Amino acid sequence: MLWALAAAVLGGLLFLAWQRFYPVTAADGWSYGVHLDELPQVSALAIDRDGSLYWTRELDKGRGSLVRRSPDGSVAEVRGGLSKPDGLLSFRGGLAVSQEGGDFPLLWLHQGQSDELFVGRRVEGLASDGPALYAIEDQAEDGRLLRFDPVSRELTVLRSGLHEAEGVAICGNGELFYTLKGKGRGTGSVRRWLADGSDPPLLADLNAPGFLMCDEEGLWISEDATHRARLLLLDPSGRLHVILRGLRSAQTVLALAPGRYLVAEQGRGRVLLLERQTAQAR
Repeated sequence: MLWALAAAVLGGLLFLAWQRFYPVTAADGWSYGVHLDELPQVSALAIDRDGSLYWTRELDKGRGSLVRRSPDGSVAEVRGGLSKPDGLLSFRGGLAVSQEGGDFPLLWLHQGQSDELFVGRRVEGLASDGPALYAIEDQAEDGRLLRFDPVSRELTVLRSGLHEAEGVAICGNGELFYTLKGKGRGTGSVRRWLADGSDPPLLADLNAPGFLMCDEEGLWISEDATHRARLLLLDPSGRLHVILRGLRSAQTVLALAPGRYLVAEQGRGRVLLLERQTAQAR
């Protein structure tokens, strides 16, 4: 009896170890490497006009921060005192920063100033079509999908009553998408926003989908699961590709150039460089 119990415990520990150290693998035609390491709680990524890379440290209760890595390699904290900064976006010549830690203002950092755009409830994902800013709230029962006009200062509720919403993206054709994390493994989804309120699922059976990003490759989806998370790409033809497997708490996907991306992997405290391989490289 004791032997069987010990074997069961050992088996459980081995399974947990396997999940923890399971390596990341890339799909055919793609490769990845570690771009930056030792970045605890790294979450959101953005890049500015001079090539500086920004990331957030997603800590709660005023311990979160925004960090900048300049083109010369120097690193500095540019904003502290944040509560779970989980959304970051280049916006109107500056950076928009959301805070998921409670009812906090969405900040616009520009030219050395910090302006409050609006106060949200656990605001997480951010997106922009240029003129407007889109934001989504990660609430257990009554999250909202929001549109903010910085000129008129008008805040429009596009959808309410969302459960565990996380990511939002708007594509070049004007289509708007958001993620619902779900209540367990394989229960997450990506929804297409429609004015009639139906919001049909674009993708289902996902594992804690979080971040969304739309570019010429298609719609990128990262899974925020602690183990065996994936980076997915829904191409313009509607085919779903698994680009990376074995991630731990994947977060932001940041486009650098066609076929070249940064991916924040919070569970391992690092940023990956993902590249589409050329025919010669293969």
